[in-house]
Amino acid sequence: QVQLVESGGGLVQPGGSLRLSCAASESIFSINIMGWYRQAPGKQRESVAGIVREGTTYYADSVKGRFTISRDYAKNTVYLQMNSLKPEDTAVYYCNAFHRGHDYWGQGTQVTVSS
Repeated sequence: QVQLVESGGGLVQPGGSLRLSCAASESIFSINIMGWYRQAPGKQRESVAGIVREGTTYYADSVKGRFTISRDYAKNTVYLQMNSLKPEDTAVYYCNAFHRGHDYWGQGTQVTVSS
């Protein structure tokens, strides 16, 4: 079972930046897909970005060019660099690992973009 712990959320002004971190309890080298999702109040959880084991990355259209997903094998950590943040990016952000046919989730970290 993979345990995930997110950190890095907070309050930021529009146009600002944040970097989210997701620390995994085991080596991320073998995990098929790691990704970030978000859920805004009253909305369904949606995929934001993901990185496949081979290195391919993908992004939601709404964040392309602003968000970047990356990983650090030595730290078993996946990051989400978020730039040019907008109020509509406000949500709880969740880390996800798809590994051996199972989905694993972190507890979530709140990101609020407001002036």
